[in-house]
Amino acid sequence: MSEKIYVFKLFERFWHWSQASLIIFMLVTGFEVHGSYHLFGFGQAVNLHTIAAWTLIGLWVFAIFWHFTTGEWKQYIPTLDKVVAMVKFYSVGIFVHAPHPFKATQLKKHNPLQRLAYLGVLLFIGPLLWLSGWLYLFFGDWNAWGVDQYVSLEWVAFFHTAGAFMMLLFLIAHVYLTTAGHTPTAHIRAMITGWEEVE
Repeated sequence: MSEKIYVFKLFERFWHWSQASLIIFMLVTGFEVHGSYHLFGFGQAVNLHTIAAWTLIGLWVFAIFWHFTTGEWKQYIPTLDKVVAMVKFYSVGIFVHAPHPFKATQLKKHNPLQRLAYLGVLLFIGPLLWLSGWLYLFFGDWNAWGVDQYVSLEWVAFFHTAGAFMMLLFLIAHVYLTTAGHTPTAHIRAMITGWEEVE
């Protein structure tokens, strides 16, 4: 028998979808700046990419404040409990309709693999993108900062692009795993309405 629990609060959903939209938009404009295709034109793509980056920074300031003042940051504390069970479920169980080994609650919204994935984004992909993006944005100030003798624009571009591909892979995996609920749209519907149906 299933029941519905209110898992995702209003700001959390706003933050999630706004962040997702900005990241996708930054991937689109970023790959155009990289020369992968022509959509907005190089100059406009750079401007739009920069505006989206500053908007995302502003969103994160509010999100960090919200997470720490509400205690929601605890949802992201990594744990190895049930990690093996989650790996078995995603690699085999999901294809034979095995029961999900993790049951979401208001106090534990994210399964152990989600927590580890978010930790990886927070500690590795995010800093790689932000640091290289910051250096990219302020390339004209390198000499004044005294960093021009330690870094090159080619390496900054390489690491920023590598970070973008990592974020793209995370996004693809994230979207795929949203279909791993008791119905293919259950997790997506929960992130829209806030209500998760659990068994």
